[in-house]
Amino acid sequence: MLHSLHVKNLALIEEAEVDFSDGFNILSGETGAGKSIIIGSIAIAVGGKISRDMIRKNAGYALVELIFSVGQAVRQKLEAMDIPVEDDQVILTRKISGGRSVAKINSESVSTAKLKEVSSLLIDIHGQHEHQSLLSQKNHLRILDAYAKKELKDLKQMLAESYHAYMEVKTELKEASLHMEQRTRELAFLQYEAEEIENADLKIGEDEELERQYRRFSNSQKIRGSIGQVYQMTSESGAADLTGRAVQELAGLSGYDEQIGQLEGQLMEIDNLLNDFNRELAGYMDAVDFDEEQFFEIEKRLDLINGLKVKYGRNSSAGASIEQILAEYEKKKERIEKLSDYDAYVAGLQQDLRQKEDKLKKYCAKVSRIRQKEAAKLTKKIKSALIDLNFLDVQFELDLKRKKEYSISGTDEAEFLISTNPGEPLKSLTKIASGGELSRIMLAIKAVLADCDEIGTLIFDEIDTGISGRTAQMVSEKMNVISKDHQIICITHLPQIAAMADTHFLIEKEADNEHTVTKIRRLENKESIAELGRMLGGVKITDTVLKSAKEMKDLADASKNS
Repeated sequence: MLHSLHVKNLALIEEAEVDFSDGFNILSGETGAGKSIIIGSIAIAVGGKISRDMIRKNAGYALVELIFSVGQAVRQKLEAMDIPVEDDQVILTRKISGGRSVAKINSESVSTAKLKEVSSLLIDIHGQHEHQSLLSQKNHLRILDAYAKKELKDLKQMLAESYHAYMEVKTELKEASLHMEQRTRELAFLQYEAEEIENADLKIGEDEELERQYRRFSNSQKIRGSIGQVYQMTSESGAADLTGRAVQELAGLSGYDEQIGQLEGQLMEIDNLLNDFNRELAGYMDAVDFDEEQFFEIEKRLDLINGLKVKYGRNSSAGASIEQILAEYEKKKERIEKLSDYDAYVAGLQQDLRQKEDKLKKYCAKVSRIRQKEAAKLTKKIKSALIDLNFLDVQFELDLKRKKEYSISGTDEAEFLISTNPGEPLKSLTKIASGGELSRIMLAIKAVLADCDEIGTLIFDEIDTGISGRTAQMVSEKMNVISKDHQIICITHLPQIAAMADTHFLIEKEADNEHTVTKIRRLENKESIAELGRMLGGVKITDTVLKSAKEMKDLADASKNS
């Protein structure tokens, strides 16, 4: 049940708070007062589309919030969807700002898709033109499946999975039917590519090691030249020779002064360190040797590997690598195997397709049997509901036919057939032209579906299109019956329907020189009678009109209590 609607800065609504009651809630008001904005705001809150001009002028954002109470069955479904429910309450919020929206369920941000999924358990909105969907035959099967959803749910899921598996093999078989010349050409090219990779004899990690060796070899000449220069500076032709001479000079003087002898000792240590350094440097020079032939082989191998990376590693999101090349090699070998033994491959696909089609047929047959059984129940209930809505001599059937093609819904094709006058043959519902008739038929369908549904709140936006008089009275009585088990929120222009309200709201538009706002308020009994008078009498509401309005209200109350 929808307890509360809070709207802020949406179209003509500056801020509005509506506390709905259970039973039958009616919203009425002058044409253009903004009744559609109220229903539109609810539609936005449950994930509907948002137009850019919805935010009120000069407002930074718009906000819609719905507060629902839920029963145990719905709570369990919500918890299975990881939606926390506290105190049996669910709060849906949608904030619109800067062309973007943020959706929340119980203060937790969710995607619009999640918002729609959750709200589908809480509320069903019948828009002004939804009855036009009956003119599309494909919707007739959807209505039947909605009625039989408890019996069909698991089977339809299995049927859908079986259909996808069947279509996957069918598509592969179609692609496999290549022309012989094309197949031969593809096979030859694949064999060439596979042989090219195979002959490369790639090893994982090989490219990294080759890169290291290449960097060392490519810089070896520079290293050797610089090391040679250093050796010349520090060897016997350089610093070592000068240090030796200096030691000899100090040796001749050390006998004259003890301090000179100490200096001589320090210099001799330096001389020894320098000689050790030169020996190690000479050894390193001998080890760093540029092998031109080995360098050429490394360069050649790297060119081969990099070429294969460019050719076969281009589809890798992580970048070309030897692993990617080898993975492509395995794919090519698998494809070569299929093409080499093509007849066996095609025969295997054909056998697989037959098996999957047999499985799909079984699910289609099971679903069809349930649909046939449930269709008889559905049409009987819809016919009864239509009689309640002043289709006194109506005939109503559902024609189920089998299609040749498979679909995700099976092989059934459904079409509602109706005759609204005695002696007239049954005709397709898609040929019904009257908006009033379509509106009542949709109401009948909604009433039947509501009986087998756990959705607590039903919203009807101007269900009274194209009806009046006795028919309008019967529509109001039917909606009152539905409201015994479901909360109904209905926008109407007809006093017969408004009179049946358990709770009556008036939507008004107020304007001054600066701006226009839409407001909504709950009416007391006298105010409701006055609003009925306006709906009955138009511009001038006389005492006679008000008397008629009160009588209509009293009759409605008596009908509800009978």
